[in-house]
Amino acid sequence: MNEVWGMWKKPRMVFLFLVSAGLYAAFLIPFKGFVLIPGITEFRVANALPVVLGLLFGPAGAWGAAIGNLAGDFFGSLSIGSLFGLAGNFMFAYVPYRLWINAGFVSQNDDEPDLKSGRKIAAYAAVAILGSAACALPIAWGLELVGLVPFAAIGSIILLNNSLPSVFLGFPILAILYPKIKKWGFLWTDIIDRKYLPVKGRMSGIGAFFMIASIAGGLAGGFAAAFRAGQSLLYKGFEAGGQVGSPAVVLVAGAGTAGLFLSSFIQTMPGREEHVTYEK
Repeated sequence: MNEVWGMWKKPRMVFLFLVSAGLYAAFLIPFKGFVLIPGITEFRVANALPVVLGLLFGPAGAWGAAIGNLAGDFFGSLSIGSLFGLAGNFMFAYVPYRLWINAGFVSQNDDEPDLKSGRKIAAYAAVAILGSAACALPIAWGLELVGLVPFAAIGSIILLNNSLPSVFLGFPILAILYPKIKKWGFLWTDIIDRKYLPVKGRMSGIGAFFMIASIAGGLAGGFAAAFRAGQSLLYKGFEAGGQVGSPAVVLVAGAGTAGLFLSSFIQTMPGREEHVTYEK
């Protein structure tokens, strides 16, 4: 996660963070009246943005999604869940740009998010869904941990509420914005110091695999444990009853959440083939 901290040394990255946070909040706030779960979440057209912001602006987009979501929570949904929302929305943008580079979804020699090939279109759909799931996991785990909302209900709602806009609306947004952002010199990989750029190699590949496994395992295992605790998916989960704060759900989903964050650090660990001297 070196670039997450290193970006603050670059004024243009700070500017992109401010743009990302402002844009995300601006699209979140008008829809605060379309409540899905009172005090927790609402219909969010803005969910089309974090994946796009991550792929274009990298860590600036991730910080922007996190802070923009927190700013939006001040308009009717601020609660203890906002802390988990901060982490979840950061991962909503962070995971896509990390996996785009490190998971082998696109060619090593052609990894810019221009969506000009079938492989890149498929890669976009994959990272958008994984980013959506990476947002749902820590939020659902945290709300289960504090006994506020059932994991199965909120996890499935967030996953669906994130995936549909980010895939179907985010795709045309990225296709339209990428050429302009590239032309203006605001693509994050063209701004940040090379020493902070993700370097493909053995450890980054292992970390990417661990990230995908943590996201999938944490959600799937959490749902399985939630079902055994009497919970149900989507809105049915609020009528089904079941145990909220189940130790099994907290343990399994918590392991996936911990793995998600740990995998971020693994991807920045250099392998022998990654020891390169950078100059910029």
